[in-house]
Amino acid sequence: MKKRTLGFWEIWNMSFGFLGIQFGFALQGGFMSRIFQTLGASKDEIPLLWIAAPLTGLLVQPIIGYMSDRTWSVKWGRRRPFFLIGAVLSSLALFFVPFSPALWVAAGFLWILDASINVSMEPFRALVADKLPDSQRSYGFVVQTLIIGIGTWVASNLPWLVSELGVSDSAGLGVIPDSVKIAFAIGAFVFLASILYTVFTTTEYPPEDMEEFEREKAKKNNFIPDILNNIGNMPLTMKKLGVIQFFSWFAFFTMWSLANPALTEHVFNTPAPIESAFNMADTVQKAAFDMQNTAFQKSSNLVGSAMGIYGLSSMAFALLLVLYTAKRRINRKLVHMVSLMLGGIGFLLMNYASPEHLKYCFILIGFAWGSILSMPYAMLSSSVDPKKMGVIMGIFNMFIVIPQIIAALGGINFISGLLGEDAINAMTVAGISLIIAGLCNLLITNKNAITYQAEEI
Repeated sequence: MKKRTLGFWEIWNMSFGFLGIQFGFALQGGFMSRIFQTLGASKDEIPLLWIAAPLTGLLVQPIIGYMSDRTWSVKWGRRRPFFLIGAVLSSLALFFVPFSPALWVAAGFLWILDASINVSMEPFRALVADKLPDSQRSYGFVVQTLIIGIGTWVASNLPWLVSELGVSDSAGLGVIPDSVKIAFAIGAFVFLASILYTVFTTTEYPPEDMEEFEREKAKKNNFIPDILNNIGNMPLTMKKLGVIQFFSWFAFFTMWSLANPALTEHVFNTPAPIESAFNMADTVQKAAFDMQNTAFQKSSNLVGSAMGIYGLSSMAFALLLVLYTAKRRINRKLVHMVSLMLGGIGFLLMNYASPEHLKYCFILIGFAWGSILSMPYAMLSSSVDPKKMGVIMGIFNMFIVIPQIIAALGGINFISGLLGEDAINAMTVAGISLIIAGLCNLLITNKNAITYQAEEI
């Protein structure tokens, strides 16, 4: 089927739901560790508490990709039913997670939240490949990245903004501040509203051969064999991209799980107070705990705002690429390599950053994030069977979640521990990992993956 060239606003509409998805991810990535610390988790326990996120991605995304490849509704299309189901579940989880009364409840909500976000997310990746001709793939994924950047920046600043509007950052022992609760409630609303916008403004192409599609759909009990077959016959380019993804996502998981304890301690000098170090029956010591906890909560707001900068710079990065790729081809391999290495430098500079200069580190990290969200998918979608785009995108997610699982099970703590006990060493590990990811782009040699190749007539 020859796909028509889409205009900017058509691509914008089909990608707009990613604004909500990124609200969910930014609030999760920027503030779940803060919630864990508030509920009593030590910094060494935090990565393991995060294991729910990659584990659900490993299980959910291939299943959802496979199911969406085999779904078709004249009214709702192929991918949109999954957007909607994921949005409803994610919005509910986002609203309730800051009301968690105990650490295990927060970890459980993270599991539900991440699973629900994954139900929506990977069909969005597949939708771009479904709707756009190969000549527009880079453009489409970059527009998606532009929207993701907007979502990251706004959502990361929500607790700070709500606090500036007069909502308190103070709270009792083991209680999440109201500023965080309101921010998550806003995120829940935006998540659902933006998904609904895409669902009702976007149409989808039907399967090219409906008879063949119905025959494939009628086959029973082939899910596991089909998944294993697709993994076993993975294209070489996909395997090489997987190496890049491994080191990229190890770095970003390290940031999401440990940036808050690392930066509140190293840059702001306001680590989370440890309850056992205070006699809460003594009014003086309780007042000291409350003062230190409020300082930690306020510096956590500032860390979140600084992390939002990487969304802003990824948005600027994406905007430049949108303007460029609208009319020209790009070397995806070169763009990705340089962007990842700049992000790695940003992480390394955190060792020397002041609160005022921390934003420059995140500007560099944003270049890497903008590229991670677009270039690997543009390279992959030009190298695989379009009929299997959903399941391939789901399987590709293994290269995202496996490094996160390794990191959560002790990889971060072990490697950063080799550098010393300071929490900031985790950011050094993230920087080294991202630079390695950049260099791994030299493995990519497929011309179709590197840049769009016009079809010969």
